[in-house]
Amino acid sequence: MSRRSGERQRFLTDRMLGTLTRYLRFMGYDTMSANSLSPGSSREDTLLLEIAGRDDRLLLTRDRELARRGGEQAVYIASEEIMAQIRQIADLGLIEPEIRMSRCSLCNTRLRPATLREIREARYAPRSTRGKEFSWCPRCRKLYWMGSHGHRLERRLKESFSS
Repeated sequence: MSRRSGERQRFLTDRMLGTLTRYLRFMGYDTMSANSLSPGSSREDTLLLEIAGRDDRLLLTRDRELARRGGEQAVYIASEEIMAQIRQIADLGLIEPEIRMSRCSLCNTRLRPATLREIREARYAPRSTRGKEFSWCPRCRKLYWMGSHGHRLERRLKESFSS
């Protein structure tokens, strides 16, 4: 799959890669999930391959046969462990493993800077906003910031890739 210089890889993940989907979104990668499709379709594998081709996305899957059918448009993810999955994709040169917080981890929408009102009205926002940057998902109406969860993800990535 060829990408133009400077263009970031876009992904499509199968239903078995929910955690990887969220991590890729936290890293700023446009990642569509099969979980957004209606469940129970007997044609789902074919549909995933069609979407990957049509939308110029790389299909990431735990299904060996589906990856084979996808050819260059698909990658078989060998491990069930999240850090091994991220390492595999990074080793292929498809991602840079760092937290960017530019996409909603739930719906994949690009985040925008949060307004003061959105921060104040979010009951789960930290009491102290000093020194923090806040982002907002206009679709999910969810507030994001680099808090303890984001720092833990960042630390896991650094530990995994420094060894």
